[in-house]
Amino acid sequence: MLAYVGSRTTVERNARGEGISVYRVDEELGELELVQLVGELVNPSYLLLNRRGDRLYCVHGDRSEVSAFVVDPASGHLTLLNQQSTEGRNPVHLALDPSEQHLIVSNHIGASLAVLPIAEDGSLLPLSQLLPLEGPIGPHRVEQPHAKPHFNLFDPSGRFILVPDKGLDRIFSFAFVEGRLMPAASPFVATREGAGPRHLAFHPCLAMAYVVNELDSTVTSYDYEAASGALRPRQILPTLPTSYTGNSRAAGISVDGQGRFLYASNRGFDSLAVYAIDDQSGLLEFVTAVPSGGTTPRFFTLAPNGRHLFALNEDSDSIVTFAVDTEHGVLEATGSRITCGSPVCMIFSA
Repeated sequence: MLAYVGSRTTVERNARGEGISVYRVDEELGELELVQLVGELVNPSYLLLNRRGDRLYCVHGDRSEVSAFVVDPASGHLTLLNQQSTEGRNPVHLALDPSEQHLIVSNHIGASLAVLPIAEDGSLLPLSQLLPLEGPIGPHRVEQPHAKPHFNLFDPSGRFILVPDKGLDRIFSFAFVEGRLMPAASPFVATREGAGPRHLAFHPCLAMAYVVNELDSTVTSYDYEAASGALRPRQILPTLPTSYTGNSRAAGISVDGQGRFLYASNRGFDSLAVYAIDDQSGLLEFVTAVPSGGTTPRFFTLAPNGRHLFALNEDSDSIVTFAVDTEHGVLEATGSRITCGSPVCMIFSA
């Protein structure tokens, strides 16, 4: 198995990364061995592989481009295929539609969603739709000056795409029909004022979705109506223990493959929050928060086999491996840690 890691690279981001790093993964131990470094890339942050694993796509933070790469089937090495503009600033997330004929990108500062068709060879074609996001801004004077979509995830059916917007305190729902985005029947759900919704994860079995809110360090549980794409809030819990009184912001979120545990990351109180998921109601119970082993875990991910979790500590230039207790959800550092400059995303290929 291979892992692809995107890193921040620019002085403006106070970054020390060099591009996209390709690692061979020891699935038993969760250890990483570098096999390629694709340099001379500007802030290749969020990454995405197609189903066949022969094309990789990445956004370039603080720029206006998205790139397509060819993945060598034998070595996993990357070769740049082409780039296209997202016609917005600071693209932060991307998703392929179920047909893999379109790529949808969130322009964080551009306050828009971009749709780019994909050619038969996997290369990116010029943008076909640019959809601005609008609404009343949230109360945070610095972080909420305008719409700030941060994530765009297709639901399990592939019919709807959900978009947490940190600037508007809304989670938008769009239908994706014939290559175009259009508002769903229930076009958005409002979050708590000043929450700053950032990322979203679906339960693998239940009709539930979970959203991590960056600005108030919480996770909200929602009923999800698959027929309409609507979210109905049911519960909100902190990502921080009650004893922590300092500043912190939440970042990533993930649900394990069995739908038994949910994880969220904290930056400030540098840690990984662990929640148990009730197997009937889908509601959460806070279990603990485990130190991330570094500073600013902007991103983390579970290995495909569920046995390890990798915490990407952006400001301490490290990727730390945790063993996952699949029975109780608890995390334990394995002692495996590698140096990687300003890592911000990690994905896997068989």
